[in-house]
This record gives sequence, C-alpha cells and structure tokens, in this order.
Amino acid sequence: MKFLVDAQLPRRLATHLQSLGHDVLHTLDLSSGNRTTDAELNQRSVLDQRILITKDADFVNSFLLQGQPFQLLLVATGNIGNVELLSLMDQHLPTLQIVFAQAAFVELNHQGLVLHA
Repeated sequence: MKFLVDAQLPRRLATHLQSLGHDVLHTLDLSSGNRTTDAELNQRSVLDQRILITKDADFVNSFLLQGQPFQLLLVATGNIGNVELLSLMDQHLPTLQIVFAQAAFVELNHQGLVLHA
C-alpha cells in the first residue's frame, strides 16, 4: 500500500509502515516538511495515488467536497501514544488492505474501522 502520513502523526508511524513493506512518505520527507499545505498534500496524494493518513478533520471536508485526497484514513482516536497507535494500525492493517478496495474514506478509532461512502 502507498501512504502519505500527515504532520500530526509521528514519523515513527511512517517508518513502521515502511518496515512492513509499504511505500510511505511522511510530511517531513517533503520539501516543505511539516509546513506542507493541505492542498499540496491532497495533490501529492492524488498524483501518487497514496492514502493520506491524518488526524485533521479538514481533510474530511476536502474529501467530501472536492474528492481529494485520493483516499483518506482518518485517525479518530484523540490523544494516543505512539505504541498504542502502532498497535492499533498493526491490528487493522490487513483489513485496511481489503476495505480500501471498496471505500475511499475510512476512519480508524479505538473500536475499529468505520467505512464511509
């Protein structure tokens, strides 16, 4: 899977997903780093066909109104430690590979995954 990890999430998530064989960029890997605009992230997601992983609800609005990013994984856990976040991702990663074939917007919370139209 190809991911783009937004600035509110740790680089550790990106490196963890890379270690599992996924193609992952974190905003820190981009030329503007964590100052990369939402519009630039949306564009990069669409051009590279990457799933944008974010905690930022603004991307929900851009997805619903503009159809961008390419695909969206909203982490809706509130404050969460890195270890717990990685564990939650590991737990749901196999299912994410399946659901992103069916849905372009998925929410990850403490109870599991929520697929949106």
